[in-house]
Amino acid sequence: MYLGIDIGGTAVKIGMVTEEGKILLSNSYDVAFDSYETPIFDTVKKSIELFIRENYIDMKSIEGIGVSATGQVNSNTGTIIGVGGNIKNWCGTEIKKELEEIYNIKTTVVNDANCMVIGEQWVGKGRGYKNIVGVTIGTGVGGGIIVDSKILLGSIGIAGELGHFSINSEGKKCTCGNIGCYEQYASTTALIKIVRDKFEELDILSFKKEDLNGKVIFEEVSRGNKKLQEILDEWIINIGKGLVSLVHIFNPEIIIIGGGVSKQEEFFIKPLRKYVLENVMKRFGENLRVEAAELGNNAGLVGAVYYNIQQ
Repeated sequence: MYLGIDIGGTAVKIGMVTEEGKILLSNSYDVAFDSYETPIFDTVKKSIELFIRENYIDMKSIEGIGVSATGQVNSNTGTIIGVGGNIKNWCGTEIKKELEEIYNIKTTVVNDANCMVIGEQWVGKGRGYKNIVGVTIGTGVGGGIIVDSKILLGSIGIAGELGHFSINSEGKKCTCGNIGCYEQYASTTALIKIVRDKFEELDILSFKKEDLNGKVIFEEVSRGNKKLQEILDEWIINIGKGLVSLVHIFNPEIIIIGGGVSKQEEFFIKPLRKYVLENVMKRFGENLRVEAAELGNNAGLVGAVYYNIQQ
């Protein structure tokens, strides 16, 4: 039995996971209740203790602790070495060191987007594939690369920042400081911004500007709004351009798309698949699949445990 811990920007999910990848029980706990004035990892540690007590868990039965963590993770040391967003008291947190000191159990720590693709490879859409590109589309763009069945981590574990390669050298300034980064065009945030900027031109009746989000955009497109469809089509093309480049670099067997928008098979996954397969070089497209992720919010928890098992 393994303890899985998925630390996000607003909550930590903790669960008991079998060596076959089945989650037996899990719970989520708020980590941002006071805007991170309480260091996030202090809250995580208290949440772990609460989870153990509430579920009468004998820690002697736990073979490993797998942690999925938001931010840039040095997977060799299990330390947070970079932070996106405004999470105070997070950078520099020595997760592996602290948990091993408390529980004396082998602990591994990997970035959450990498854990998504690891989980999908183990018991999700990536089962049976050795070469996978996983991309999560949401507030930003994250992802992970699996090559010959192993997650590509780079020299210190921070490889796979798929939101930050440029697709437009004269494009938008990114929060990272570079120009034309993928997530400036491919994130759900980017789609929402375009729709907000052009809202008055779009003849939208089903929702107000202040209620704008990814879900209502797709609902409006499904009602036949042609102007909004044009914006969505352009957004999908931008996502596709980045995926085509990733296919030419990594030659995957499957691309797995995660994030809330991945549930939109008809209006998102199908046209994205079509664009990628029509624009990659012929040999790269042979037997290539483009699919929505399967595990949803459980991917990080499961992926963190599988990485622990592999070490």
